[in-house]
Formats: sequence, C-alpha cells, structure tokens
Amino acid sequence: MELAPNLHRVGNDIVACYLVSDGSGVTVVDAGLAGQWREFLAELEAMGHSLADVRAVLLTHGDEDHIGFAERLREHGVPVWVHEADAGRARGEGKPSTGWGDVRPVALLRFLAYAARKGGLRTTYLDSVETFAGAQTLDVPGAPRVIPLPGHSPGSVAYHFPGVDALFVGDALTTRHVLTGADGPSPAPFTDDPGQADASLAALDGITAHWVLPGHGTAWTGGVAEAVRRYQAHGH
Repeated sequence: MELAPNLHRVGNDIVACYLVSDGSGVTVVDAGLAGQWREFLAELEAMGHSLADVRAVLLTHGDEDHIGFAERLREHGVPVWVHEADAGRARGEGKPSTGWGDVRPVALLRFLAYAARKGGLRTTYLDSVETFAGAQTLDVPGAPRVIPLPGHSPGSVAYHFPGVDALFVGDALTTRHVLTGADGPSPAPFTDDPGQADASLAALDGITAHWVLPGHGTAWTGGVAEAVRRYQAHGH
C-alpha cells in the first residue's frame, strides 16, 4: 500500500511493516510476520524495486511479530539492524514475561487468526544481527535518525526519516490495540516496563512528522505531539 512517494506499507492494521526508498535503495522497517513475504515482494515491485535493491532491515524491537521475514532477507545478504539491548530477543534467546492487560475476545481472536494465517506461529529468529546503541543517524537509504524509546522492550526505538516525513514507532505506541480493538494512540500491550515506556516518549519532544507509523494500527497523521498526548491521556 502506497502511503506516499517512496513510502509503502506491508500488511494491515493488525500487523504492519514499511518500506522507504531513495536513490540508494530500499530500507525495510520491521519485518512483520513470515507469511507477509509475498506482500512484501509485491510492494517492492510496486515501488519499482526488487530484492537486489534492499539495503537494510531496521527493527524497532526484537519481538516475534516484527522479525517475521527478517532472517529470509538476511539470507539474501541484507543486514538486519536492531538496538543492542534487543539483539538477544531477535535471536530468540528469551524475553521477560509481560502482562496482557485488558482483553476483548473478538479482538484477540482476530489478531491470533491473522497471525496464524501469516506464519506468526512459526517464528524464524535471526541467526545474527547488526547492532547500534543510542541516538544516531544510520547510513542506510533514507538516513534515519534512531530515537531510543526503551520500555516496551529494553531496545525499543523509533526511526525518524525526514525525507519521507515519517516517524516509525514500532510498539512504543499503538493506534490499534491488538487485544481490545480500541483505536487511537495508546500504550501497546505486552510492554515490559510501562513506566519506562511512558517516560521514554519525552524523547519525541520537538520531533515533527506527517506520518506516525506503528507496528499495529492505522497511520496517524495528526502530529507527533498529539499522538503522545492521546497516549498519555489513555494511560496503562
């Protein structure tokens, strides 16, 4: 799905990942579920690109529903980047158990059914990853700035791509709660440290982007500050 020139989404409001392109190639932000591979290839083609043009995969964090086809891309020679604090999680080396919070059965079943259809029950972890630490600009297509947002996971980050006016937030906030179906910016479920997640959003102060793009939910175009305000009003 084309959101804007050089900015495409793979997946839907349940699980999404994204493609950003510039003259140097394509960066993939998160890798969704394994079964979204065909959709990913179709979006690449729609952008006028092929696998040979993919230069990097950037993970917002290491959870299973964000690494789906990352290892497949790595096997094609594409480096997969993740914050060093989530490298073990992306390699399948375990993670803390987290509370589910509110659950509405219909929303939960819809999430699980979609995940099952798209290979979410057979996660392929990364054999190896490239890591970074702290805020920096990465030398990949789109030249994104890394904004650490620990809390959902220790290595949770956002990526700000000024060239496409987009901020990719992973699960630092959601616009569709996968367990309740509630819409609008709010805390994501399965968050390791909700207090830290709340405090981390201060790092987004002063960031402006037309597109705020989460791993779950619709694209938000009401401004970064308003997304954070609504998140904070919602609470955990």
